[in-house]
Amino acid sequence: MKKSVSIIGGGPSAMLLAAKLNTDKYSVSIFEKNKALGRKFLVAGKGGFNLTHSDELEVFVGRYHPNYFLKHAISTFTNKDLQNWLAEMGINTYVGTSKRIFPTKGIKPVEVLNVIEERIKENKVQINTGYTWKGFAQDGSLLFEEKNGIHCIKSDIVVFALGGASWKVTGSDGSWLSFFMDKEVICNPFEASNCAYKVEWPTEIIEDIEGKALKNCKFKCGNSFHLGEAVLTGFGVEGSGVYPLGPEVRWQLSNKNQAIIHIDFKPQNTEEEIQKKINKRSNDSITRFLEKELKLNAAAITLIKQFSSKEIFTNSEMLAKLIKNFPVTVTALAPIDEAISTVGGIALKEVDENYQLKKLPNHYVIGEMLDWDAPTGGYLLQACFSMGNQLAHHLNKL
Repeated sequence: MKKSVSIIGGGPSAMLLAAKLNTDKYSVSIFEKNKALGRKFLVAGKGGFNLTHSDELEVFVGRYHPNYFLKHAISTFTNKDLQNWLAEMGINTYVGTSKRIFPTKGIKPVEVLNVIEERIKENKVQINTGYTWKGFAQDGSLLFEEKNGIHCIKSDIVVFALGGASWKVTGSDGSWLSFFMDKEVICNPFEASNCAYKVEWPTEIIEDIEGKALKNCKFKCGNSFHLGEAVLTGFGVEGSGVYPLGPEVRWQLSNKNQAIIHIDFKPQNTEEEIQKKINKRSNDSITRFLEKELKLNAAAITLIKQFSSKEIFTNSEMLAKLIKNFPVTVTALAPIDEAISTVGGIALKEVDENYQLKKLPNHYVIGEMLDWDAPTGGYLLQACFSMGNQLAHHLNKL
């Protein structure tokens, strides 16, 4: 008789697992609280549907924190493997100018989701929607609430893929945390990741900087740095240029009650080169020079002028230092529900190399439920797909 596998959740890691499990060996069922699979998958697609990133493998793995945890999963189901798998189902992809990988232009997120769901159905997986997991029964079986009441389901193997705690509208609310804590599984509090950072801007400059981008800058926090773009808002600063600094920002906030991000407005020039340019300027004002010769935009110039004294602004050495190392004080993270993703959840030491809970044999956890972190740009999705693939491979060998 086939062993039964219950997959709780219907996001990317769950879908990849369901598509690749050997259903000649297992009877597989998905239990999803929403009316359809992939709700968060679709919401993510509204902001530019990058499925993965084109980084080489070594660089790719280095994007994760901690990077050792996902090295095996991503090495055995790489960004290229994901592209090939999608191509087999008719979803071709291309590399954008940002090096992110997207479905061929004209292919909508819902089309990608439908193709994956069709593959799951072809694999003879039963999809149950409208089932909300409500914890464990006394005998260890699973309790589900659906429109007809509470159901108790016993399964040989259970895989949890319930997501993190961001974007509650999609069903990822982290409410499952207490069920594992009751089983003495160590869990870490959820924190926002890939989110805006709060900065106490002077009120007089907010109107001038609101919605303005800082492009082609280098952003640094502690020993972490990233080249890219960030957007200034009345709340603070956000964007792909600062999201990768998240682990260091959170550490500094936790340990120092504030975090300092340094901005290099001209990473392509050294401090000495900038100083020489300032010294050689014509009769233009410093402001005009910054705009015309250094090509700084209005937002960058506003920040420099606001946070520098007259002495700094008129001293070429001090001004060059500020342009290359402009400090921004972060006082808080955006609320979790406004974040793209979260860290926290089940501690990594609670699972073995194949994501099995050490304290609950035959119970596995994959996806954002586990306490790992990654920046936006396709890394989050790739990790979830890769974890689903690794677990399918493991279970198929049992």
